[in-house]
Parts: sequence; structure tokens; C-alpha cells
Amino acid sequence: MGKLLLTGVDGNLGGQAAKFLLEIADKDQLILCGYNQAALKEYEDMGVETRVTNFNVAEGLAKAFEGADKLALISMPFVGKKRQAAHKNVVDAAKQAGVKQIIYTSLVNAADETNPSIEKIDHAYTEKYIEEQGLDYIFLRNSQYAEAMITNYFTFVKMDGVMKNSQGDGKMAYISRKDCAMAVAYALASTNYHHAVLNINGPELMTISEFISIGNEVTGNNVRYEEVTDEENYAIFDAMGVPRTTDGEFKKGSEAPFSSEGMVTFAQAIRLNKMAEFTDDFYKLTGKKPRTVRYMFEHLDDYQIGERHSLDD
Repeated sequence: MGKLLLTGVDGNLGGQAAKFLLEIADKDQLILCGYNQAALKEYEDMGVETRVTNFNVAEGLAKAFEGADKLALISMPFVGKKRQAAHKNVVDAAKQAGVKQIIYTSLVNAADETNPSIEKIDHAYTEKYIEEQGLDYIFLRNSQYAEAMITNYFTFVKMDGVMKNSQGDGKMAYISRKDCAMAVAYALASTNYHHAVLNINGPELMTISEFISIGNEVTGNNVRYEEVTDEENYAIFDAMGVPRTTDGEFKKGSEAPFSSEGMVTFAQAIRLNKMAEFTDDFYKLTGKKPRTVRYMFEHLDDYQIGERHSLDD
């Protein structure tokens, strides 16, 4: 069998996936890729094969993927035509290099045309393009990272104690980014899944009010939730200096390292219960139970969203 190739190891999700992959696969079986040569050095020092890749440039990608039987594509952090073009470059190069299966980190309910999330457009495009190229695949449709909302919770602790957004009473099975990374590693190492769509969900569906209640119980804070309109939600992020799109400038140390267009349309999708997928696919894939929101609040230093790591936002 050819090698297992993991992209994006210089990012948050990809870096954690690399750690899990090294626990379950022989290092001689792996190729780890990223933008940043410096970030690859730790893997080189372990004796793991590494390759520098820039998905915005098609030239040289097929050569970088040579020898790989399976490839895990960590979706890029920017949104829109640029991301679609980058993903297309990867898929085309993978096919040219003889890669047999692509594992792709997607989004819950990505194929639903009524899902208003701006993020899902790129995911639906990429899923469809992979299928059209006749490649085998595993689509990992991730729920929202719990870390994002835990960090958001403490933003409002420091403000007025009122978490305001426009997701209302919609439900989400919040999942740890670490569990999403584990799913990438296990999917890459697995031989059991073909033309598969897996929903990577947390262990329980909950509203944001229920999420906050758990946070309050664990931390002793007294945050409450207040629903606002989508436009009011945009205004909150504007006041925080959050860019409307991923073409904008991200402040270093921002507690909301995403575009407001992505976050507000995501909240809208949750409000409409377009994100309320709930399966045991994660357990079937990994043999492990996903981390609970309570556990993450109890170990909150390990479950913050952190900085954007990509050199190309």
C-alpha cells in the first residue's frame, strides 16, 4: 500500500491530527505537508517524510503527492472562490499523482441547499468535485468546534456577562477540535470506509443557553444568553474589530479569529436547525467517545480556539 499523506500540519487541526496519526500509524508510512518549512522540522527530526505545499499554486502539487495512496485534505481557512480554487488544485493533483482516496474535512449538512451558512458553499463544492473526479472519499462533516464557543463564553464574561448572538434556540452537537483531528487521523489510517459521509458530532445536542449553563456550573460565572438579530450580531463583531470576510485583516490575539460573515450565517443555520446533526459516527470510526462540553469547561486551558496559524488567511 502507498503512503498516508496529511496536509495542513502547520495549522491547529492538522497539527493535532498529525499527533494522533503518529500514535496509530508507522512513521515510515506517512507524508506530512504544510506551507511552513519551519513547522515541518519537528516531524523531520522524528524521521517522518515532509513536503512543503502551497495549494494556491497548482504547479508542483502532483509531485508533492507522489507515492501517497490516501490523502487527507484539511479545508483551507479562507472562504469563497479562493478556497474552492485551492481545493480544486489539491484534488486535481491528487488524481494526477495516483492517490486513491481523499479524506476531506467538511461541515455538517454541507449538501443541503437550504443551509444558509456561507462556509458550507465551499464544502459542498469540494465534496461534489471530488465525487466528479471518480475518486474514493471519506467526507468528515464536522459539527461546530466547542473551543470556539468556550473562548466566546469568556469574551462575554469579561464584558457584561451577556452572550449575544443570533442562533436562538437552535441545537448543535458541539465537538472538540481535538476530536475532529482524531477523526482525520483514524479516517486516514482506516481501510473500512469507501465513498463514505461521516458526521463528526459531539455527544449531545444542545442550545447555546444549555451550553452557557454548563459553563456557569463549572466556572461559577453567571453568563446569560440574549438572542439578537443577524444585523445586531454583525455589529457586535464589527465593534470587536472582526473582519466581515476572510479577505479582511485579522487582529493578533483576537478571541474571534474567524470572519463575521462566516459566524453570523453559521448562527443563522443553527437557529434554523440546519446544523442539528447527531450520530455516533465518531465512535464507530475511532472506537472512542467524543469529549463532552462539561469536560472541556473543566479543562478549559486545553480547549481554547487559539490563533489562526495559516500563512495564507
